[in-house]
Amino acid sequence: MTRSEGGPDRAHQRPEGVGDLTVEALGSLSKALETVERARGQLYGFHQLTGTADLELDRAVGLLRRAGHDEWADRVEAEVLGRNVIPDHWTFQIVESYNRTYYEPFRDLERQARDVLAAGRDHLHEAEMKEARRTEGHPDHTSHPS
Repeated sequence: MTRSEGGPDRAHQRPEGVGDLTVEALGSLSKALETVERARGQLYGFHQLTGTADLELDRAVGLLRRAGHDEWADRVEAEVLGRNVIPDHWTFQIVESYNRTYYEPFRDLERQARDVLAAGRDHLHEAEMKEARRTEGHPDHTSHPS
């Protein structure tokens, strides 16, 4: 594999004076943020699944009542339906707290580090990996989108 003329598009070229360790550190910071993005997605999944279960409890309560099990319907309504999932919180409040307390500050810091240390350029490490692995002239090894 060889490098070909042109290289990555300007948005993914290493700015003058940015060293290897800085590119590696920013890549690591980005990778950590990408992992947090995945965790956040799972948190939204937890939120939606818990909400779906709570809505299904409405159906269970109705069916219990129709089947003549009012005491059980009352228990489900009183003990589980609409219950906090952790003290004082429904899942939407957990998501909001996560976003405000952890996700947004992390995302903002990662963006600021890129802005200050690499002129705002993203994915420098990956762009250089791509460039190093390209086969010159191969149609599926282009440097950047046309």
